[in-house]
Amino acid sequence: MEQPKPSAPVRGKRRIKQGRVTSNKMAKTIVVVSETRVPHATYGKIVRKSARFKAHDERNEANVGDVVRIMECRPMSREKRWRLIEIVERAR
Repeated sequence: MEQPKPSAPVRGKRRIKQGRVTSNKMAKTIVVVSETRVPHATYGKIVRKSARFKAHDERNEANVGDVVRIMECRPMSREKRWRLIEIVERAR
């Protein structure tokens, strides 16, 4: 009896982050700051940590102050490894 062929290889889950756009001055690129709140290792106080990500914005639709959702993707340049999925909230 013939063994069934395995289906297409399963790729790992791509991470999704939400953050605020701090810069859109580059062509088709935005800088997103994602803030997380974690307890301090020793003292237990909640500390805010932020990380900056460069994300691909194909249509240049995100502006500074917008809250956006980004998804991990293949490397597009030296620092750009994320792409814009959607704009959650527009800046006022």
